[in-house]
Amino acid sequence: MDVQKELISRFFRYAAVESQSNGRSQSLPSSSGQAALAALLVDEMRALGLADVIIDEHAIVTGVKRGNRPEVPAIGFIAHLDTVDVGLSPFVRPQILRFEGEDLCLNHQADIWLRVAEHPEILEWMGEDIIVGDGTSVLGADNKAAIAVTMTLLTQLDQQVGHGDVFIAFVPDEEIGLRGAKAMDLSRFPCDFAYTIDCCELGEVVLETFNAASCEIVFNGVSAHPMAAKGTLVNPLLMAMDFISHFDRKETPECTEDREGFFWFKDLIANDSEARLTALMRDFDTDGFNLRKRRIAEVAERMRFRYPTGNVRYQVTDTYRNISTSLARDDRAVALLFKAMEELGIEKKVIPMRGGTDGAVLSARGIPTPNFFTGAYNFHSRYEFLPVPAFERSLEVALKICQLAATN
Repeated sequence: MDVQKELISRFFRYAAVESQSNGRSQSLPSSSGQAALAALLVDEMRALGLADVIIDEHAIVTGVKRGNRPEVPAIGFIAHLDTVDVGLSPFVRPQILRFEGEDLCLNHQADIWLRVAEHPEILEWMGEDIIVGDGTSVLGADNKAAIAVTMTLLTQLDQQVGHGDVFIAFVPDEEIGLRGAKAMDLSRFPCDFAYTIDCCELGEVVLETFNAASCEIVFNGVSAHPMAAKGTLVNPLLMAMDFISHFDRKETPECTEDREGFFWFKDLIANDSEARLTALMRDFDTDGFNLRKRRIAEVAERMRFRYPTGNVRYQVTDTYRNISTSLARDDRAVALLFKAMEELGIEKKVIPMRGGTDGAVLSARGIPTPNFFTGAYNFHSRYEFLPVPAFERSLEVALKICQLAATN
């Protein structure tokens, strides 16, 4: 089987395993499909002769491809098992369509089309094969494309002159707070530095992520019958709405871009006595991030003053940190990545990631972990698509990194 066919075959096989994470679950993994995919990968890794292949009770998979150059740095690659839940079907049905400049019909029965006018980014791939879903789900290139790249990398490494140890990790529940990476036993992943391969179009590199936190704000009101409510009733739903009104409407995800941070009021559940509001905070700058946390505290205090017979309490939980600090301390991973892309003739596009990757967790835990592209577009969307040539280039970068590490 040639490399392109292997890459595509692996992607289709992994995409067929339903592994959507479940944000309502407190277990790790949050869904049984992730454990099933992890078990499949364990079998394949052992068949390829990897050493120390382990799957733990959280469906975290690790293993190592032993090299013949012990003096070179040990490199890691990490990818996540879950696909995102955006209210679409958890079942992915990938297909390959040839793009010749016309709109692509993803699903004839449901009349779902990827229209060029709405997604002009596809014009760059005129005359190429494109992997898409059927429009009823995300495609899941985020992050099954990375799993396919990583597993194909393992089959190709022995064809090189030499390579060092290459550590592999597959983790659950990246999409719901990077839970798997946080639970990893790093003694099973003792690399000098690592890479995530997550989202992003051809050439995109992530050396900077948001600082991220979540916050739950609980409003306790005073219930009363409407006939005797005046001066007594404190409506917790209105307290929550009042709280939200103190934040700038333009500092939201839909109104910000590039390095601009935001507040995202994401969920509100209320009854006569209590309302629970969930908010997310994001900022690239540490000082700005801390100011956002203080803003929550300041507005909560205002609410306590305004509703003296009610109560407001909140809890802020850090989710991940900007990876740039860790990469600044050890730039070997970035230097190798840039050199690999240069030698392959791939223009690098360094972007601030308006989100997080498992690399944000690993970097904070002492393993510098930048991110590079899978080649896919429109992740977290029914219109997600993966040009086959861009997909192949992602694999080429991973192979070149290992090669350069062994020859420098």
